[in-house]
Amino acid sequence: MSILSSIGRIATEFSAARARYQTERAIHSLPIELQKDIGWPEAADTKTGLRNGVGSWAGAK
Repeated sequence: MSILSSIGRIATEFSAARARYQTERAIHSLPIELQKDIGWPEAADTKTGLRNGVGSWAGAK
């Protein structure tokens, strides 16, 4: 594996993670009622106040 293919793979993973993060932020900005309507899994976990992030961008699948 060349260094260019490694850099390309890392850049692709970073781009996908950024897109997931932006989508998650957009969904979190919606009212809880709308989050429940679209089936966002974290909307039901509002009692604990815990929200899972997108995880580490490197290796998160």
